Amino acid sequence: MNTQNKKITMATVKSFVKKNYNGLYIKLDGCFDGMIDGIDWKKDSQFIKAEVDTHHYDYTLGIKGAWFVGRSRDFFTKVENEEFEGIKVSNSCGYFTIAIKK
Repeated sequence: MNTQNKKITMATVKSFVKKNYNGLYIKLDGCFDGMIDGIDWKKDSQFIKAEVDTHHYDYTLGIKGAWFVGRSRDFFTKVENEEFEGIKVSNSCGYFTIAIKK
């Protein structure tokens, strides 16, 4: 993923997802929970193979567990470790990382 000196935008994320759709993994660090009216943080979350979500494609880009708010309210960070490389997403609905294996 070539995002070293470029700002990561929603277009970057869409391109990454489209290019790597069949090999995507997701790690859910926290999800919005209406019962507590805030983020429910997940302890020791791990990368899992991403599943297809066809219900809200405009907000999930077809990835179960992902949720994009839009209107410049999603924040993106490049993530890379020994096994995965991808993009961490944070917004008012949660924190998650979409990645591919190296």
